[in-house]
Amino acid sequence: MSDNKQNFAPDLSNNGMIQTAEEKKHKGFTSKIGFVLAAAGSAVGLGNMWRFPYLAAQYGGGIFLICYIALAVIFGFTLLTMEIAIGRKTGKGVIGAFKQLNTKFKWFGYFCIIVPSLIIPYYCVIGGWVTKYLVSYTIGASDLIGETANTGLFFETFISNSWQPLVFFLIFAIITMVVIAFGVQKGIENLSKILMPALAIIAIALMIYVLCQENALEGVKYFLIPDFSKFSFNTVLAALGQLFYSMSIGMCIMITYGSYMKKEASIRSSSAQIAIFDSGFAIVAGLIIIPAIFAFSANPADALSKDGPSLMFIRIADVFNSLPGGRIIAIIFFVLVFFAALTSSISIAEAIVAVLCEDGKMKRVTACCIVFGLILVLGTLSALGYSVLSGVRIFGLDILDTFDFLANNILIPIVAIITCVIAGYFIDKELLPKEIGIENKKYSKAYFNIIVRYVAPICILAILITGLFLPKL
Repeated sequence: MSDNKQNFAPDLSNNGMIQTAEEKKHKGFTSKIGFVLAAAGSAVGLGNMWRFPYLAAQYGGGIFLICYIALAVIFGFTLLTMEIAIGRKTGKGVIGAFKQLNTKFKWFGYFCIIVPSLIIPYYCVIGGWVTKYLVSYTIGASDLIGETANTGLFFETFISNSWQPLVFFLIFAIITMVVIAFGVQKGIENLSKILMPALAIIAIALMIYVLCQENALEGVKYFLIPDFSKFSFNTVLAALGQLFYSMSIGMCIMITYGSYMKKEASIRSSSAQIAIFDSGFAIVAGLIIIPAIFAFSANPADALSKDGPSLMFIRIADVFNSLPGGRIIAIIFFVLVFFAALTSSISIAEAIVAVLCEDGKMKRVTACCIVFGLILVLGTLSALGYSVLSGVRIFGLDILDTFDFLANNILIPIVAIITCVIAGYFIDKELLPKEIGIENKKYSKAYFNIIVRYVAPICILAILITGLFLPKL
């Protein structure tokens, strides 16, 4: 085993040529804040605005939030740090990174790629929903805007249409791949420095408005105060899946982004800032959407249990319709959510493109065409899953929810477990602590090793098995 623990080779790309220092400088993020905001832009997106609130609504509000925060504190931050360290130490995409850590595990890099390959198609479908709302508010669609608008009917009519979801999905997917084809690192960095703070300001302002509405306090209580009678291992499994989805853990993204990170930047402080920004944004999103259900819904209990993935699109539209000048605010909001979704979709797709370019020796445009073909095939199934393919159910779920469940509740936890095992047992135990900068910090290093070697893999495996096979506990 020791013969394979470290096998570090020159950083190769561009058809096997050694990169020059200038090429690496061009490839990487130019500053720590640029990396943090770009990584936060990857993490903060539809996972926070769309996925977190509807999962919190479905799984008991406060009890889901407690599970999410506990998991984030216990091992979420450590796993985020570990993935960034793997990427920066090796300077490679996920396949090259695991091969370089230990040649026995090159196969695992290929397995990891399955995760973003499943997520990016349906993510582009949800991005298409955001695009549809942005266009509808811009043109002033009467069935969405105004006191007589029926926001629930608007959404249901849209997703059940046989062609509109497909068109907007294709628009979003094409924009994603065009940006990647022209190179994304510097573009994402510059865009994130503007868009992420702006999105945070808009979200906080909306939260304050919603919390001032009548009955909104009931939603705050539901979201923040845990009801332990609603606890189940499915709640923990859902919170675990959301943690990985929200922080971009187990998706190849942070390893890829870590490979672009400057050596002088602190991994620990950067990871902490990403985790705080991401989790804080998810909580703010929950304090917008869930109180809005109690403020603007005639039957909050019904909305909590049945709205599901449509929750954000229906409830946030109700908020805008109640605001003076709500249409303008809605346009600004959905522009920012669109770009937040775009930075996330770019980062997910970039993880696949980087592998095709680095290990497949492909040109970037060729790699983008292959990834677009994948998105087109699987994304079309998800886009039509509420219309012509609405009768197709897998595990009792529609097509989009099936992809989401497979990726976030099964594959990502498996990837996280195996990554911990590799990092904990099959490489030099000083390698990652040294890269993180804790090799001389006795307690920090001990905590890192305990989490990676024991706590995270055992807990994740227990949650995964219990949630899947003992759903009634």
